[in-house]
Amino acid sequence: MAGSILRSLLAPWWAAQLLTGAKSFLDNPLIGSEALNRRGLHRWRVATARRLAERRRAALAGQVAAEDREAFERDGFVIKRDFLPPDSFVALRDGLLGWSGPAREMVQGDTITRRYAVDPELIRAVPAMKALLRDPRWQGLARYVASFDVEPLLYVQSILSRRHDAPPDPQTRLHADTFHPTMKAWLFLQDVGPADGPFSYVPGSHRLTPERLAWEEKRSLTVGREQDYLSARGSFRVDEAELAGLGLPPAKAFAVPANTLVVADTYGFHARTISDRPTTRIELFAYSRRNPFLPLAGLDPWSLPGIAERRVPLLWLTHDIYRRWIGQPWAKAGRKRPGDE
Repeated sequence: MAGSILRSLLAPWWAAQLLTGAKSFLDNPLIGSEALNRRGLHRWRVATARRLAERRRAALAGQVAAEDREAFERDGFVIKRDFLPPDSFVALRDGLLGWSGPAREMVQGDTITRRYAVDPELIRAVPAMKALLRDPRWQGLARYVASFDVEPLLYVQSILSRRHDAPPDPQTRLHADTFHPTMKAWLFLQDVGPADGPFSYVPGSHRLTPERLAWEEKRSLTVGREQDYLSARGSFRVDEAELAGLGLPPAKAFAVPANTLVVADTYGFHARTISDRPTTRIELFAYSRRNPFLPLAGLDPWSLPGIAERRVPLLWLTHDIYRRWIGQPWAKAGRKRPGDE
């Protein structure tokens, strides 16, 4: 009886989430309903979110060079080598690698992901960061790929692979982050070799083809019953053997020199490649994911100056306060430099 009452009370909340970025087939019984997905619920959410993203991107297209738009439409990512002028990059890299700040860490499998908020403290300590934040090429690409005229969340990130005797990092399996277009970006502060766990991406997998939409619908009917926790939480994993059937090529690994920027739509299939030895990859990492059903690209108060650079600390604080109910995967790790163990 109590369970039935609780489900009745939560039903309006679950229904409202259908028009948000909520993606978990485990946490929301409507999203995870096989009956509703057989009637096209997941298919509708995927297709509708895509149409709205294309409309928003069209409104932002003037912020991006034509060759970058063409590369993105073809591949799902834009790669810019020698992105910053050499002197600016050296100042940024040396400032960040020599800086010590409050870190947060998450362990997945054998890998530690460590992040530092690009907040007022860091910006004061590393003045070269201001030039990147103001760079119109960076601002345009981040917004166009995200399909929203908003400031992305920005971190210094260290990936410490093979640090635990545990199963492989689950991020090394090809996956889509969610059911709709979204943006992640990396400005690599050091050279990334083939054995350093480079980012990889399946070119063209950001497109919503008939084959991809049919695959999405098929997965929505079974993912809640599979022994694949991250897929059931809405980040669908894909086997490499499935790519050809979707009309897609193999994944491309980004073994690139320092000062390379990669901006990608992580609805496309991507992964961190497996390292055969302990490695450390250090980068600036940006992330932008907003409600995909919003019709307009802008109107984001969190992007206002004085607020935007404080969002990550506020987000972490909120998770600390309410961790009992919403969880907090990012544990405090003390003050460290990005290259520390």
